Amino acid sequence: MSFRLASISFLLGSLATGVTWLTVQPPLVRLLDAIQRHTPEGSPAREVVAQVRALLPYYLGLDLLLMAGLCFAVLHLAIARPLRRTEEAVEQLSRLELDLPLRPAGGPLLSRLERSLKRMADALLAEQALTRRQLAELREANLKLRRAQTELVASERLVTVGRLAAGVAHEVGNPLSGILGYLSVIRARAGQSPEVVELLGRVDGEVQRIDQIVRGLLELGRPARGSPGPVEVARIAEACARLLSAGPDFGAVEIKMELEPGAVAQAEQGPLSQVLINLLLNAAQAMGGKGAIRLAARRQGERIAIEVEDTGPGIPPEVMPRLFEPFFTTKAGGKGNGLGLAVSRHLLSAMGGELTADNGERGARFTVTLPAV
Repeated sequence: MSFRLASISFLLGSLATGVTWLTVQPPLVRLLDAIQRHTPEGSPAREVVAQVRALLPYYLGLDLLLMAGLCFAVLHLAIARPLRRTEEAVEQLSRLELDLPLRPAGGPLLSRLERSLKRMADALLAEQALTRRQLAELREANLKLRRAQTELVASERLVTVGRLAAGVAHEVGNPLSGILGYLSVIRARAGQSPEVVELLGRVDGEVQRIDQIVRGLLELGRPARGSPGPVEVARIAEACARLLSAGPDFGAVEIKMELEPGAVAQAEQGPLSQVLINLLLNAAQAMGGKGAIRLAARRQGERIAIEVEDTGPGIPPEVMPRLFEPFFTTKAGGKGNGLGLAVSRHLLSAMGGELTADNGERGARFTVTLPAV
């Protein structure tokens, strides 16, 4: 671009100098001739006139250079530099870098062009912000949709399990009651044989476990047992922690409570206590009976949030999608039936609440949200 600009400047300088010389040179030459005719031979003035006539071509060349330099400077300041800035702005727009500085210079046409580019960049920037906001809203809506779909599938499974439980509860419950009665009679007649007593204890434990599974199934199929009312969350949480602190799973577990006073939720005391006890037991078992559990409750707008966070290994990514499925458990055989979290979510849903799970700073974190009073 500089070579083209120099060529154009030389051409304009030559044209301007030529026009000027053609208009000035004839009268200047006649003036010098008149002075020379009226000056005597050997006069100093005659020598000066001769020197001036000899230097006229050099003056022409100097005028040409000066005019070309002046044209180059004017073209560079008025056209080349603004065009270069405009080119840089267009390249910046092509890279979607929309923060263009407005530097109007170089005449009205280029200034209008730069202002137009600035307005276009501002419009693109606003459109980009709108698109990002819409994408964020779409991601959030998609996340809510997936969560609702997962909850719907889980609810359908719970309904199916509940119907199955309602159909077989009496058929299973009556034999279990009979088995437990027979075990009591056999234990009374077994005498003092340690081996027999141990075997009967194992049988009794397994029967009790079957009974718990049946009760859990029945819990899934039952409707809400009452109407929610105002419940002081801090009092319920403290009572649950105090009840479990003496249990075998909490011998080396510290429960740190961060309970906001005056937080009142719309819930049922019994089901909420059952949910919190289940979450605390799960947290203690996930840590292997050693660690700390953070039990926090606070108001968040129109909701009450209760968090149970442990210092265990956390929830693996492959487990997270199936966490609330009935009968899905990661515990060792005999230590869980996979109904605790499913029943807890079912109970909270009946009270207008939610149960979610994620990984906190150190371990797993379960969050219960209920309507605030």
